[in-house]
Amino acid sequence: MNQPIRPSPELIAVVRRWNDAVRKRDGAALSNMLSTSEHVRYQGSADGEFWSGSLFRKGFPDHVAEIPNYDWQEHSLEAFECGPVGWAHCVATLRFASNQKATAHRFTFILHLEDGVWKMVHCHVSNPIANMEKIGIEHKALDALIAAARDGFRQDQREGMASVMFTDIVNSSAIAEKLGDRVWTEAIQKHFELARETIEAQGGTLVKSLGDGTMSSFSSARAALMAAAELQRRNTANPDEPSVQIRIGIHTGDVIQTDDDFFGTVVNKAARVAAAAAPDEVCVSDATQLLVGGQDTLNFGPPVSMELKGLPGAHTVYSLKW
Repeated sequence: MNQPIRPSPELIAVVRRWNDAVRKRDGAALSNMLSTSEHVRYQGSADGEFWSGSLFRKGFPDHVAEIPNYDWQEHSLEAFECGPVGWAHCVATLRFASNQKATAHRFTFILHLEDGVWKMVHCHVSNPIANMEKIGIEHKALDALIAAARDGFRQDQREGMASVMFTDIVNSSAIAEKLGDRVWTEAIQKHFELARETIEAQGGTLVKSLGDGTMSSFSSARAALMAAAELQRRNTANPDEPSVQIRIGIHTGDVIQTDDDFFGTVVNKAARVAAAAAPDEVCVSDATQLLVGGQDTLNFGPPVSMELKGLPGAHTVYSLKW
């Protein structure tokens, strides 16, 4: 019987430890995380950086030791597993001390479960180059696909307004490293079950889990706020160990729906509002607050003007008093 592919919080923690070991030039940790198979492979971003097997295991710590100090800003990391095989994709910006140049990097990883421990069998690092520079053309197929999805959404006259909610566990990497992958994975799964139950009880849909957080959608802004407040209450009252703190952000606007996913500027802004929230806080955009501001059962703190990463101008955000 085919085994299902599923998101893997455990592999996200493993890959983050790998990336941290590279940044810290921890050769011992990197060697320990590598598979002992002769089929292990590494593809770097520079010409000639292709190594395999025992040569890779022996030389990679020395290669890492030559890398100048750099600051690391992770933009996205997702991981999946299917039986004894897992894979991950990471996007990050690295700023090297040697030239102070910030460079986008993309990483793909393939891992294999060996004696109950995930081991790295393949790592690929690349730097994005514009298609016009590389091949002299710009690809239009994806733009056309997005446009077609948007047009179809309008033609079907489906409801375009939704309140999108993001949740994020605070300091998840540090907690995972302290507890270990197995304990942390169980804690994450319990948290996701709590989130799903709370979201669906208010008529919402859990669209996806994102490593250490969730994205959900609601047709009602009030329902989204009620779910957020209840999730914070239940999470803080949860007696199970380890205890976790979460931040929540909500924004309301037009979305495009394809299958079970949503995308559009509303999704981006909801994620940024969540990132601006403090531990145990629910932050909402002014658009969401405006829709429910006159309802006595929902109380907010004073408006706060702030910048949201990747979005132009100043944005007004409210804190929900849950």
